[in-house]
Amino acid sequence: MPSNPHVAATATRRVLLLLDVQAAMLAPPPQGVHSSELIHMNVSRILLQARSAKPPPLIIHVRNTGDKLEPDEPNTPGWQLVFPPLPHEPVIDKLKNNAFAGTKLGDLIPSDAEIVVVGMQTDYCIRATCSAALGRGNEVLLIKRAHATYDGMQAWNGGVKIPAKTIEAETEAELEEAGVVLLEMSDLPGIFANR
Repeated sequence: MPSNPHVAATATRRVLLLLDVQAAMLAPPPQGVHSSELIHMNVSRILLQARSAKPPPLIIHVRNTGDKLEPDEPNTPGWQLVFPPLPHEPVIDKLKNNAFAGTKLGDLIPSDAEIVVVGMQTDYCIRATCSAALGRGNEVLLIKRAHATYDGMQAWNGGVKIPAKTIEAETEAELEEAGVVLLEMSDLPGIFANR
């Protein structure tokens, strides 16, 4: 525990939330997302920047718990976190898209905290968790090219394939309209700077 309570308060008012940054999702395609190499590199840079900030934000790793025989089935190689958490970085296991649903995440993040979100999948866990955080009153920052998903399909439209990049862009626009702040990787040097 820091000796200066102001430092602790400042640190917890900023959170880096790594959603489902797991081995199966960041494997080379087709198991992993289409841009797994870029996402790995960008999330690595963001995590390094956050860990070196003075004071660092609260860094929380969220791990999706898949069903039996799914790539992220618990205690399988695909379920493992890509970036090992440091001892003081909490790990939350979730069963739903919304990382706040049925977990202790809401207890860890104050409702006035600013949450920086990265990870997978854009149209599921990213969308649901960002929306839930906005509903709690959090300011939510989503870093472009630090989240990704898979190609989709419109079953109602004859099975037309939707490229992952299109899904990511449409979800970003939807979240921005709802109040999420979109950031670029070029914004990284200032994201965790003490303000």
